[in-house]
Amino acid sequence: MAAAPSHWTLDPSVVHLNHGSFGVVPRTVQDVQQALREEMETNPDAWFRDLPDRVGLARAAVARFLRVPAEHTALVVNASAGVSTVLGSLALPPGGEVLLTDHAYGAAAMGTVRAAERAGARVRTLHIPLESTAEGIAAVFEGALSEATALVVVDQITSATARLFPVAEITRLAHAVGAKVLVDAAHAPGMLADPVGLAQGADFWVGNLHKWCCAPRGTAALVASGPGAQDLWPLTDSWGAPDPFPQRFDIQGTLDLTAWLAAPRSLEFIEETYGWDLARARMTKLAEVAQGMLADALGADLTAVRFGEAPAMRLVPLPAGLATDHEAAQALQRRIAVGTGCETAITSWDGRGFLRLSAHLYNTVSDYERLAECLPGVLRA
Repeated sequence: MAAAPSHWTLDPSVVHLNHGSFGVVPRTVQDVQQALREEMETNPDAWFRDLPDRVGLARAAVARFLRVPAEHTALVVNASAGVSTVLGSLALPPGGEVLLTDHAYGAAAMGTVRAAERAGARVRTLHIPLESTAEGIAAVFEGALSEATALVVVDQITSATARLFPVAEITRLAHAVGAKVLVDAAHAPGMLADPVGLAQGADFWVGNLHKWCCAPRGTAALVASGPGAQDLWPLTDSWGAPDPFPQRFDIQGTLDLTAWLAAPRSLEFIEETYGWDLARARMTKLAEVAQGMLADALGADLTAVRFGEAPAMRLVPLPAGLATDHEAAQALQRRIAVGTGCETAITSWDGRGFLRLSAHLYNTVSDYERLAECLPGVLRA
């Protein structure tokens, strides 16, 4: 059963099928955040005096949801910022190697390259075929890892291709040669029941809360344990600098941190209204139905995208020649929005274009039926 329209403030004249990019904040969470902003403006001195303690409480609530200790969990503004935080805090050895895959999110990949260049290290990008199994993905890493490998940066759920990577096995292989592992889990919180547990052993894990958890944008978690955690510092130095990790992240100067304080309400809302297990099951089933429906409408072959699919985010290959690069994908996404009234995600990977379907609690089968009816004509135009 779809979420009641009253829970959301979405424009009903638009079909919203791209939850995976920006998320949607429930009405009740918007109300909480607005009340917090109003409170901040009534007495800014008192607000900022009490803010670190309140951030600590919100951080503890997020940590409970992620099934990790609060003392291993910091809040950051998004997964890319978490990746940059780790890369800026690590001492990569000159001449060392950093491994990425060709499924890496663009911002994380660019940040990794810059960090390696500053350190005099080199980046090696591994090709992972779209149809790879979990065993096949692990084998690619096993063949690439060596004593020269200092860091592995790997997605838990890939953005452009909606693949679920075997990050625990990759971590085991990396640690066997002495390499650290940074897991970019931008899409994992909320979509997976225990995302950090599935990345067992990873040195650093970062995940967004504004996507599948529906928290206000600008909220993400950085999880780290072991000696490497105390080497992590916020991107902006502030008065929390003398504190240990993660408390040093609780003080961020005069930034508006109401998104962080409102985030626990988003986690409560989904649990109270649906239950997280039921919510995940519904989103997964709806994504599966939508994928089949759109594949039928486009005459698409799903064989290559059936391996290691993310639960609530699925691919449908587009006809050859469409969205062959990022710019073409962005242009097509705009054309679809204007031509159909449907907000979608069009991605490009390895010279191929894809429709990336997301499913969340406000979506219904009729949303995808509308896209299936309109999309073929737009693509032919």
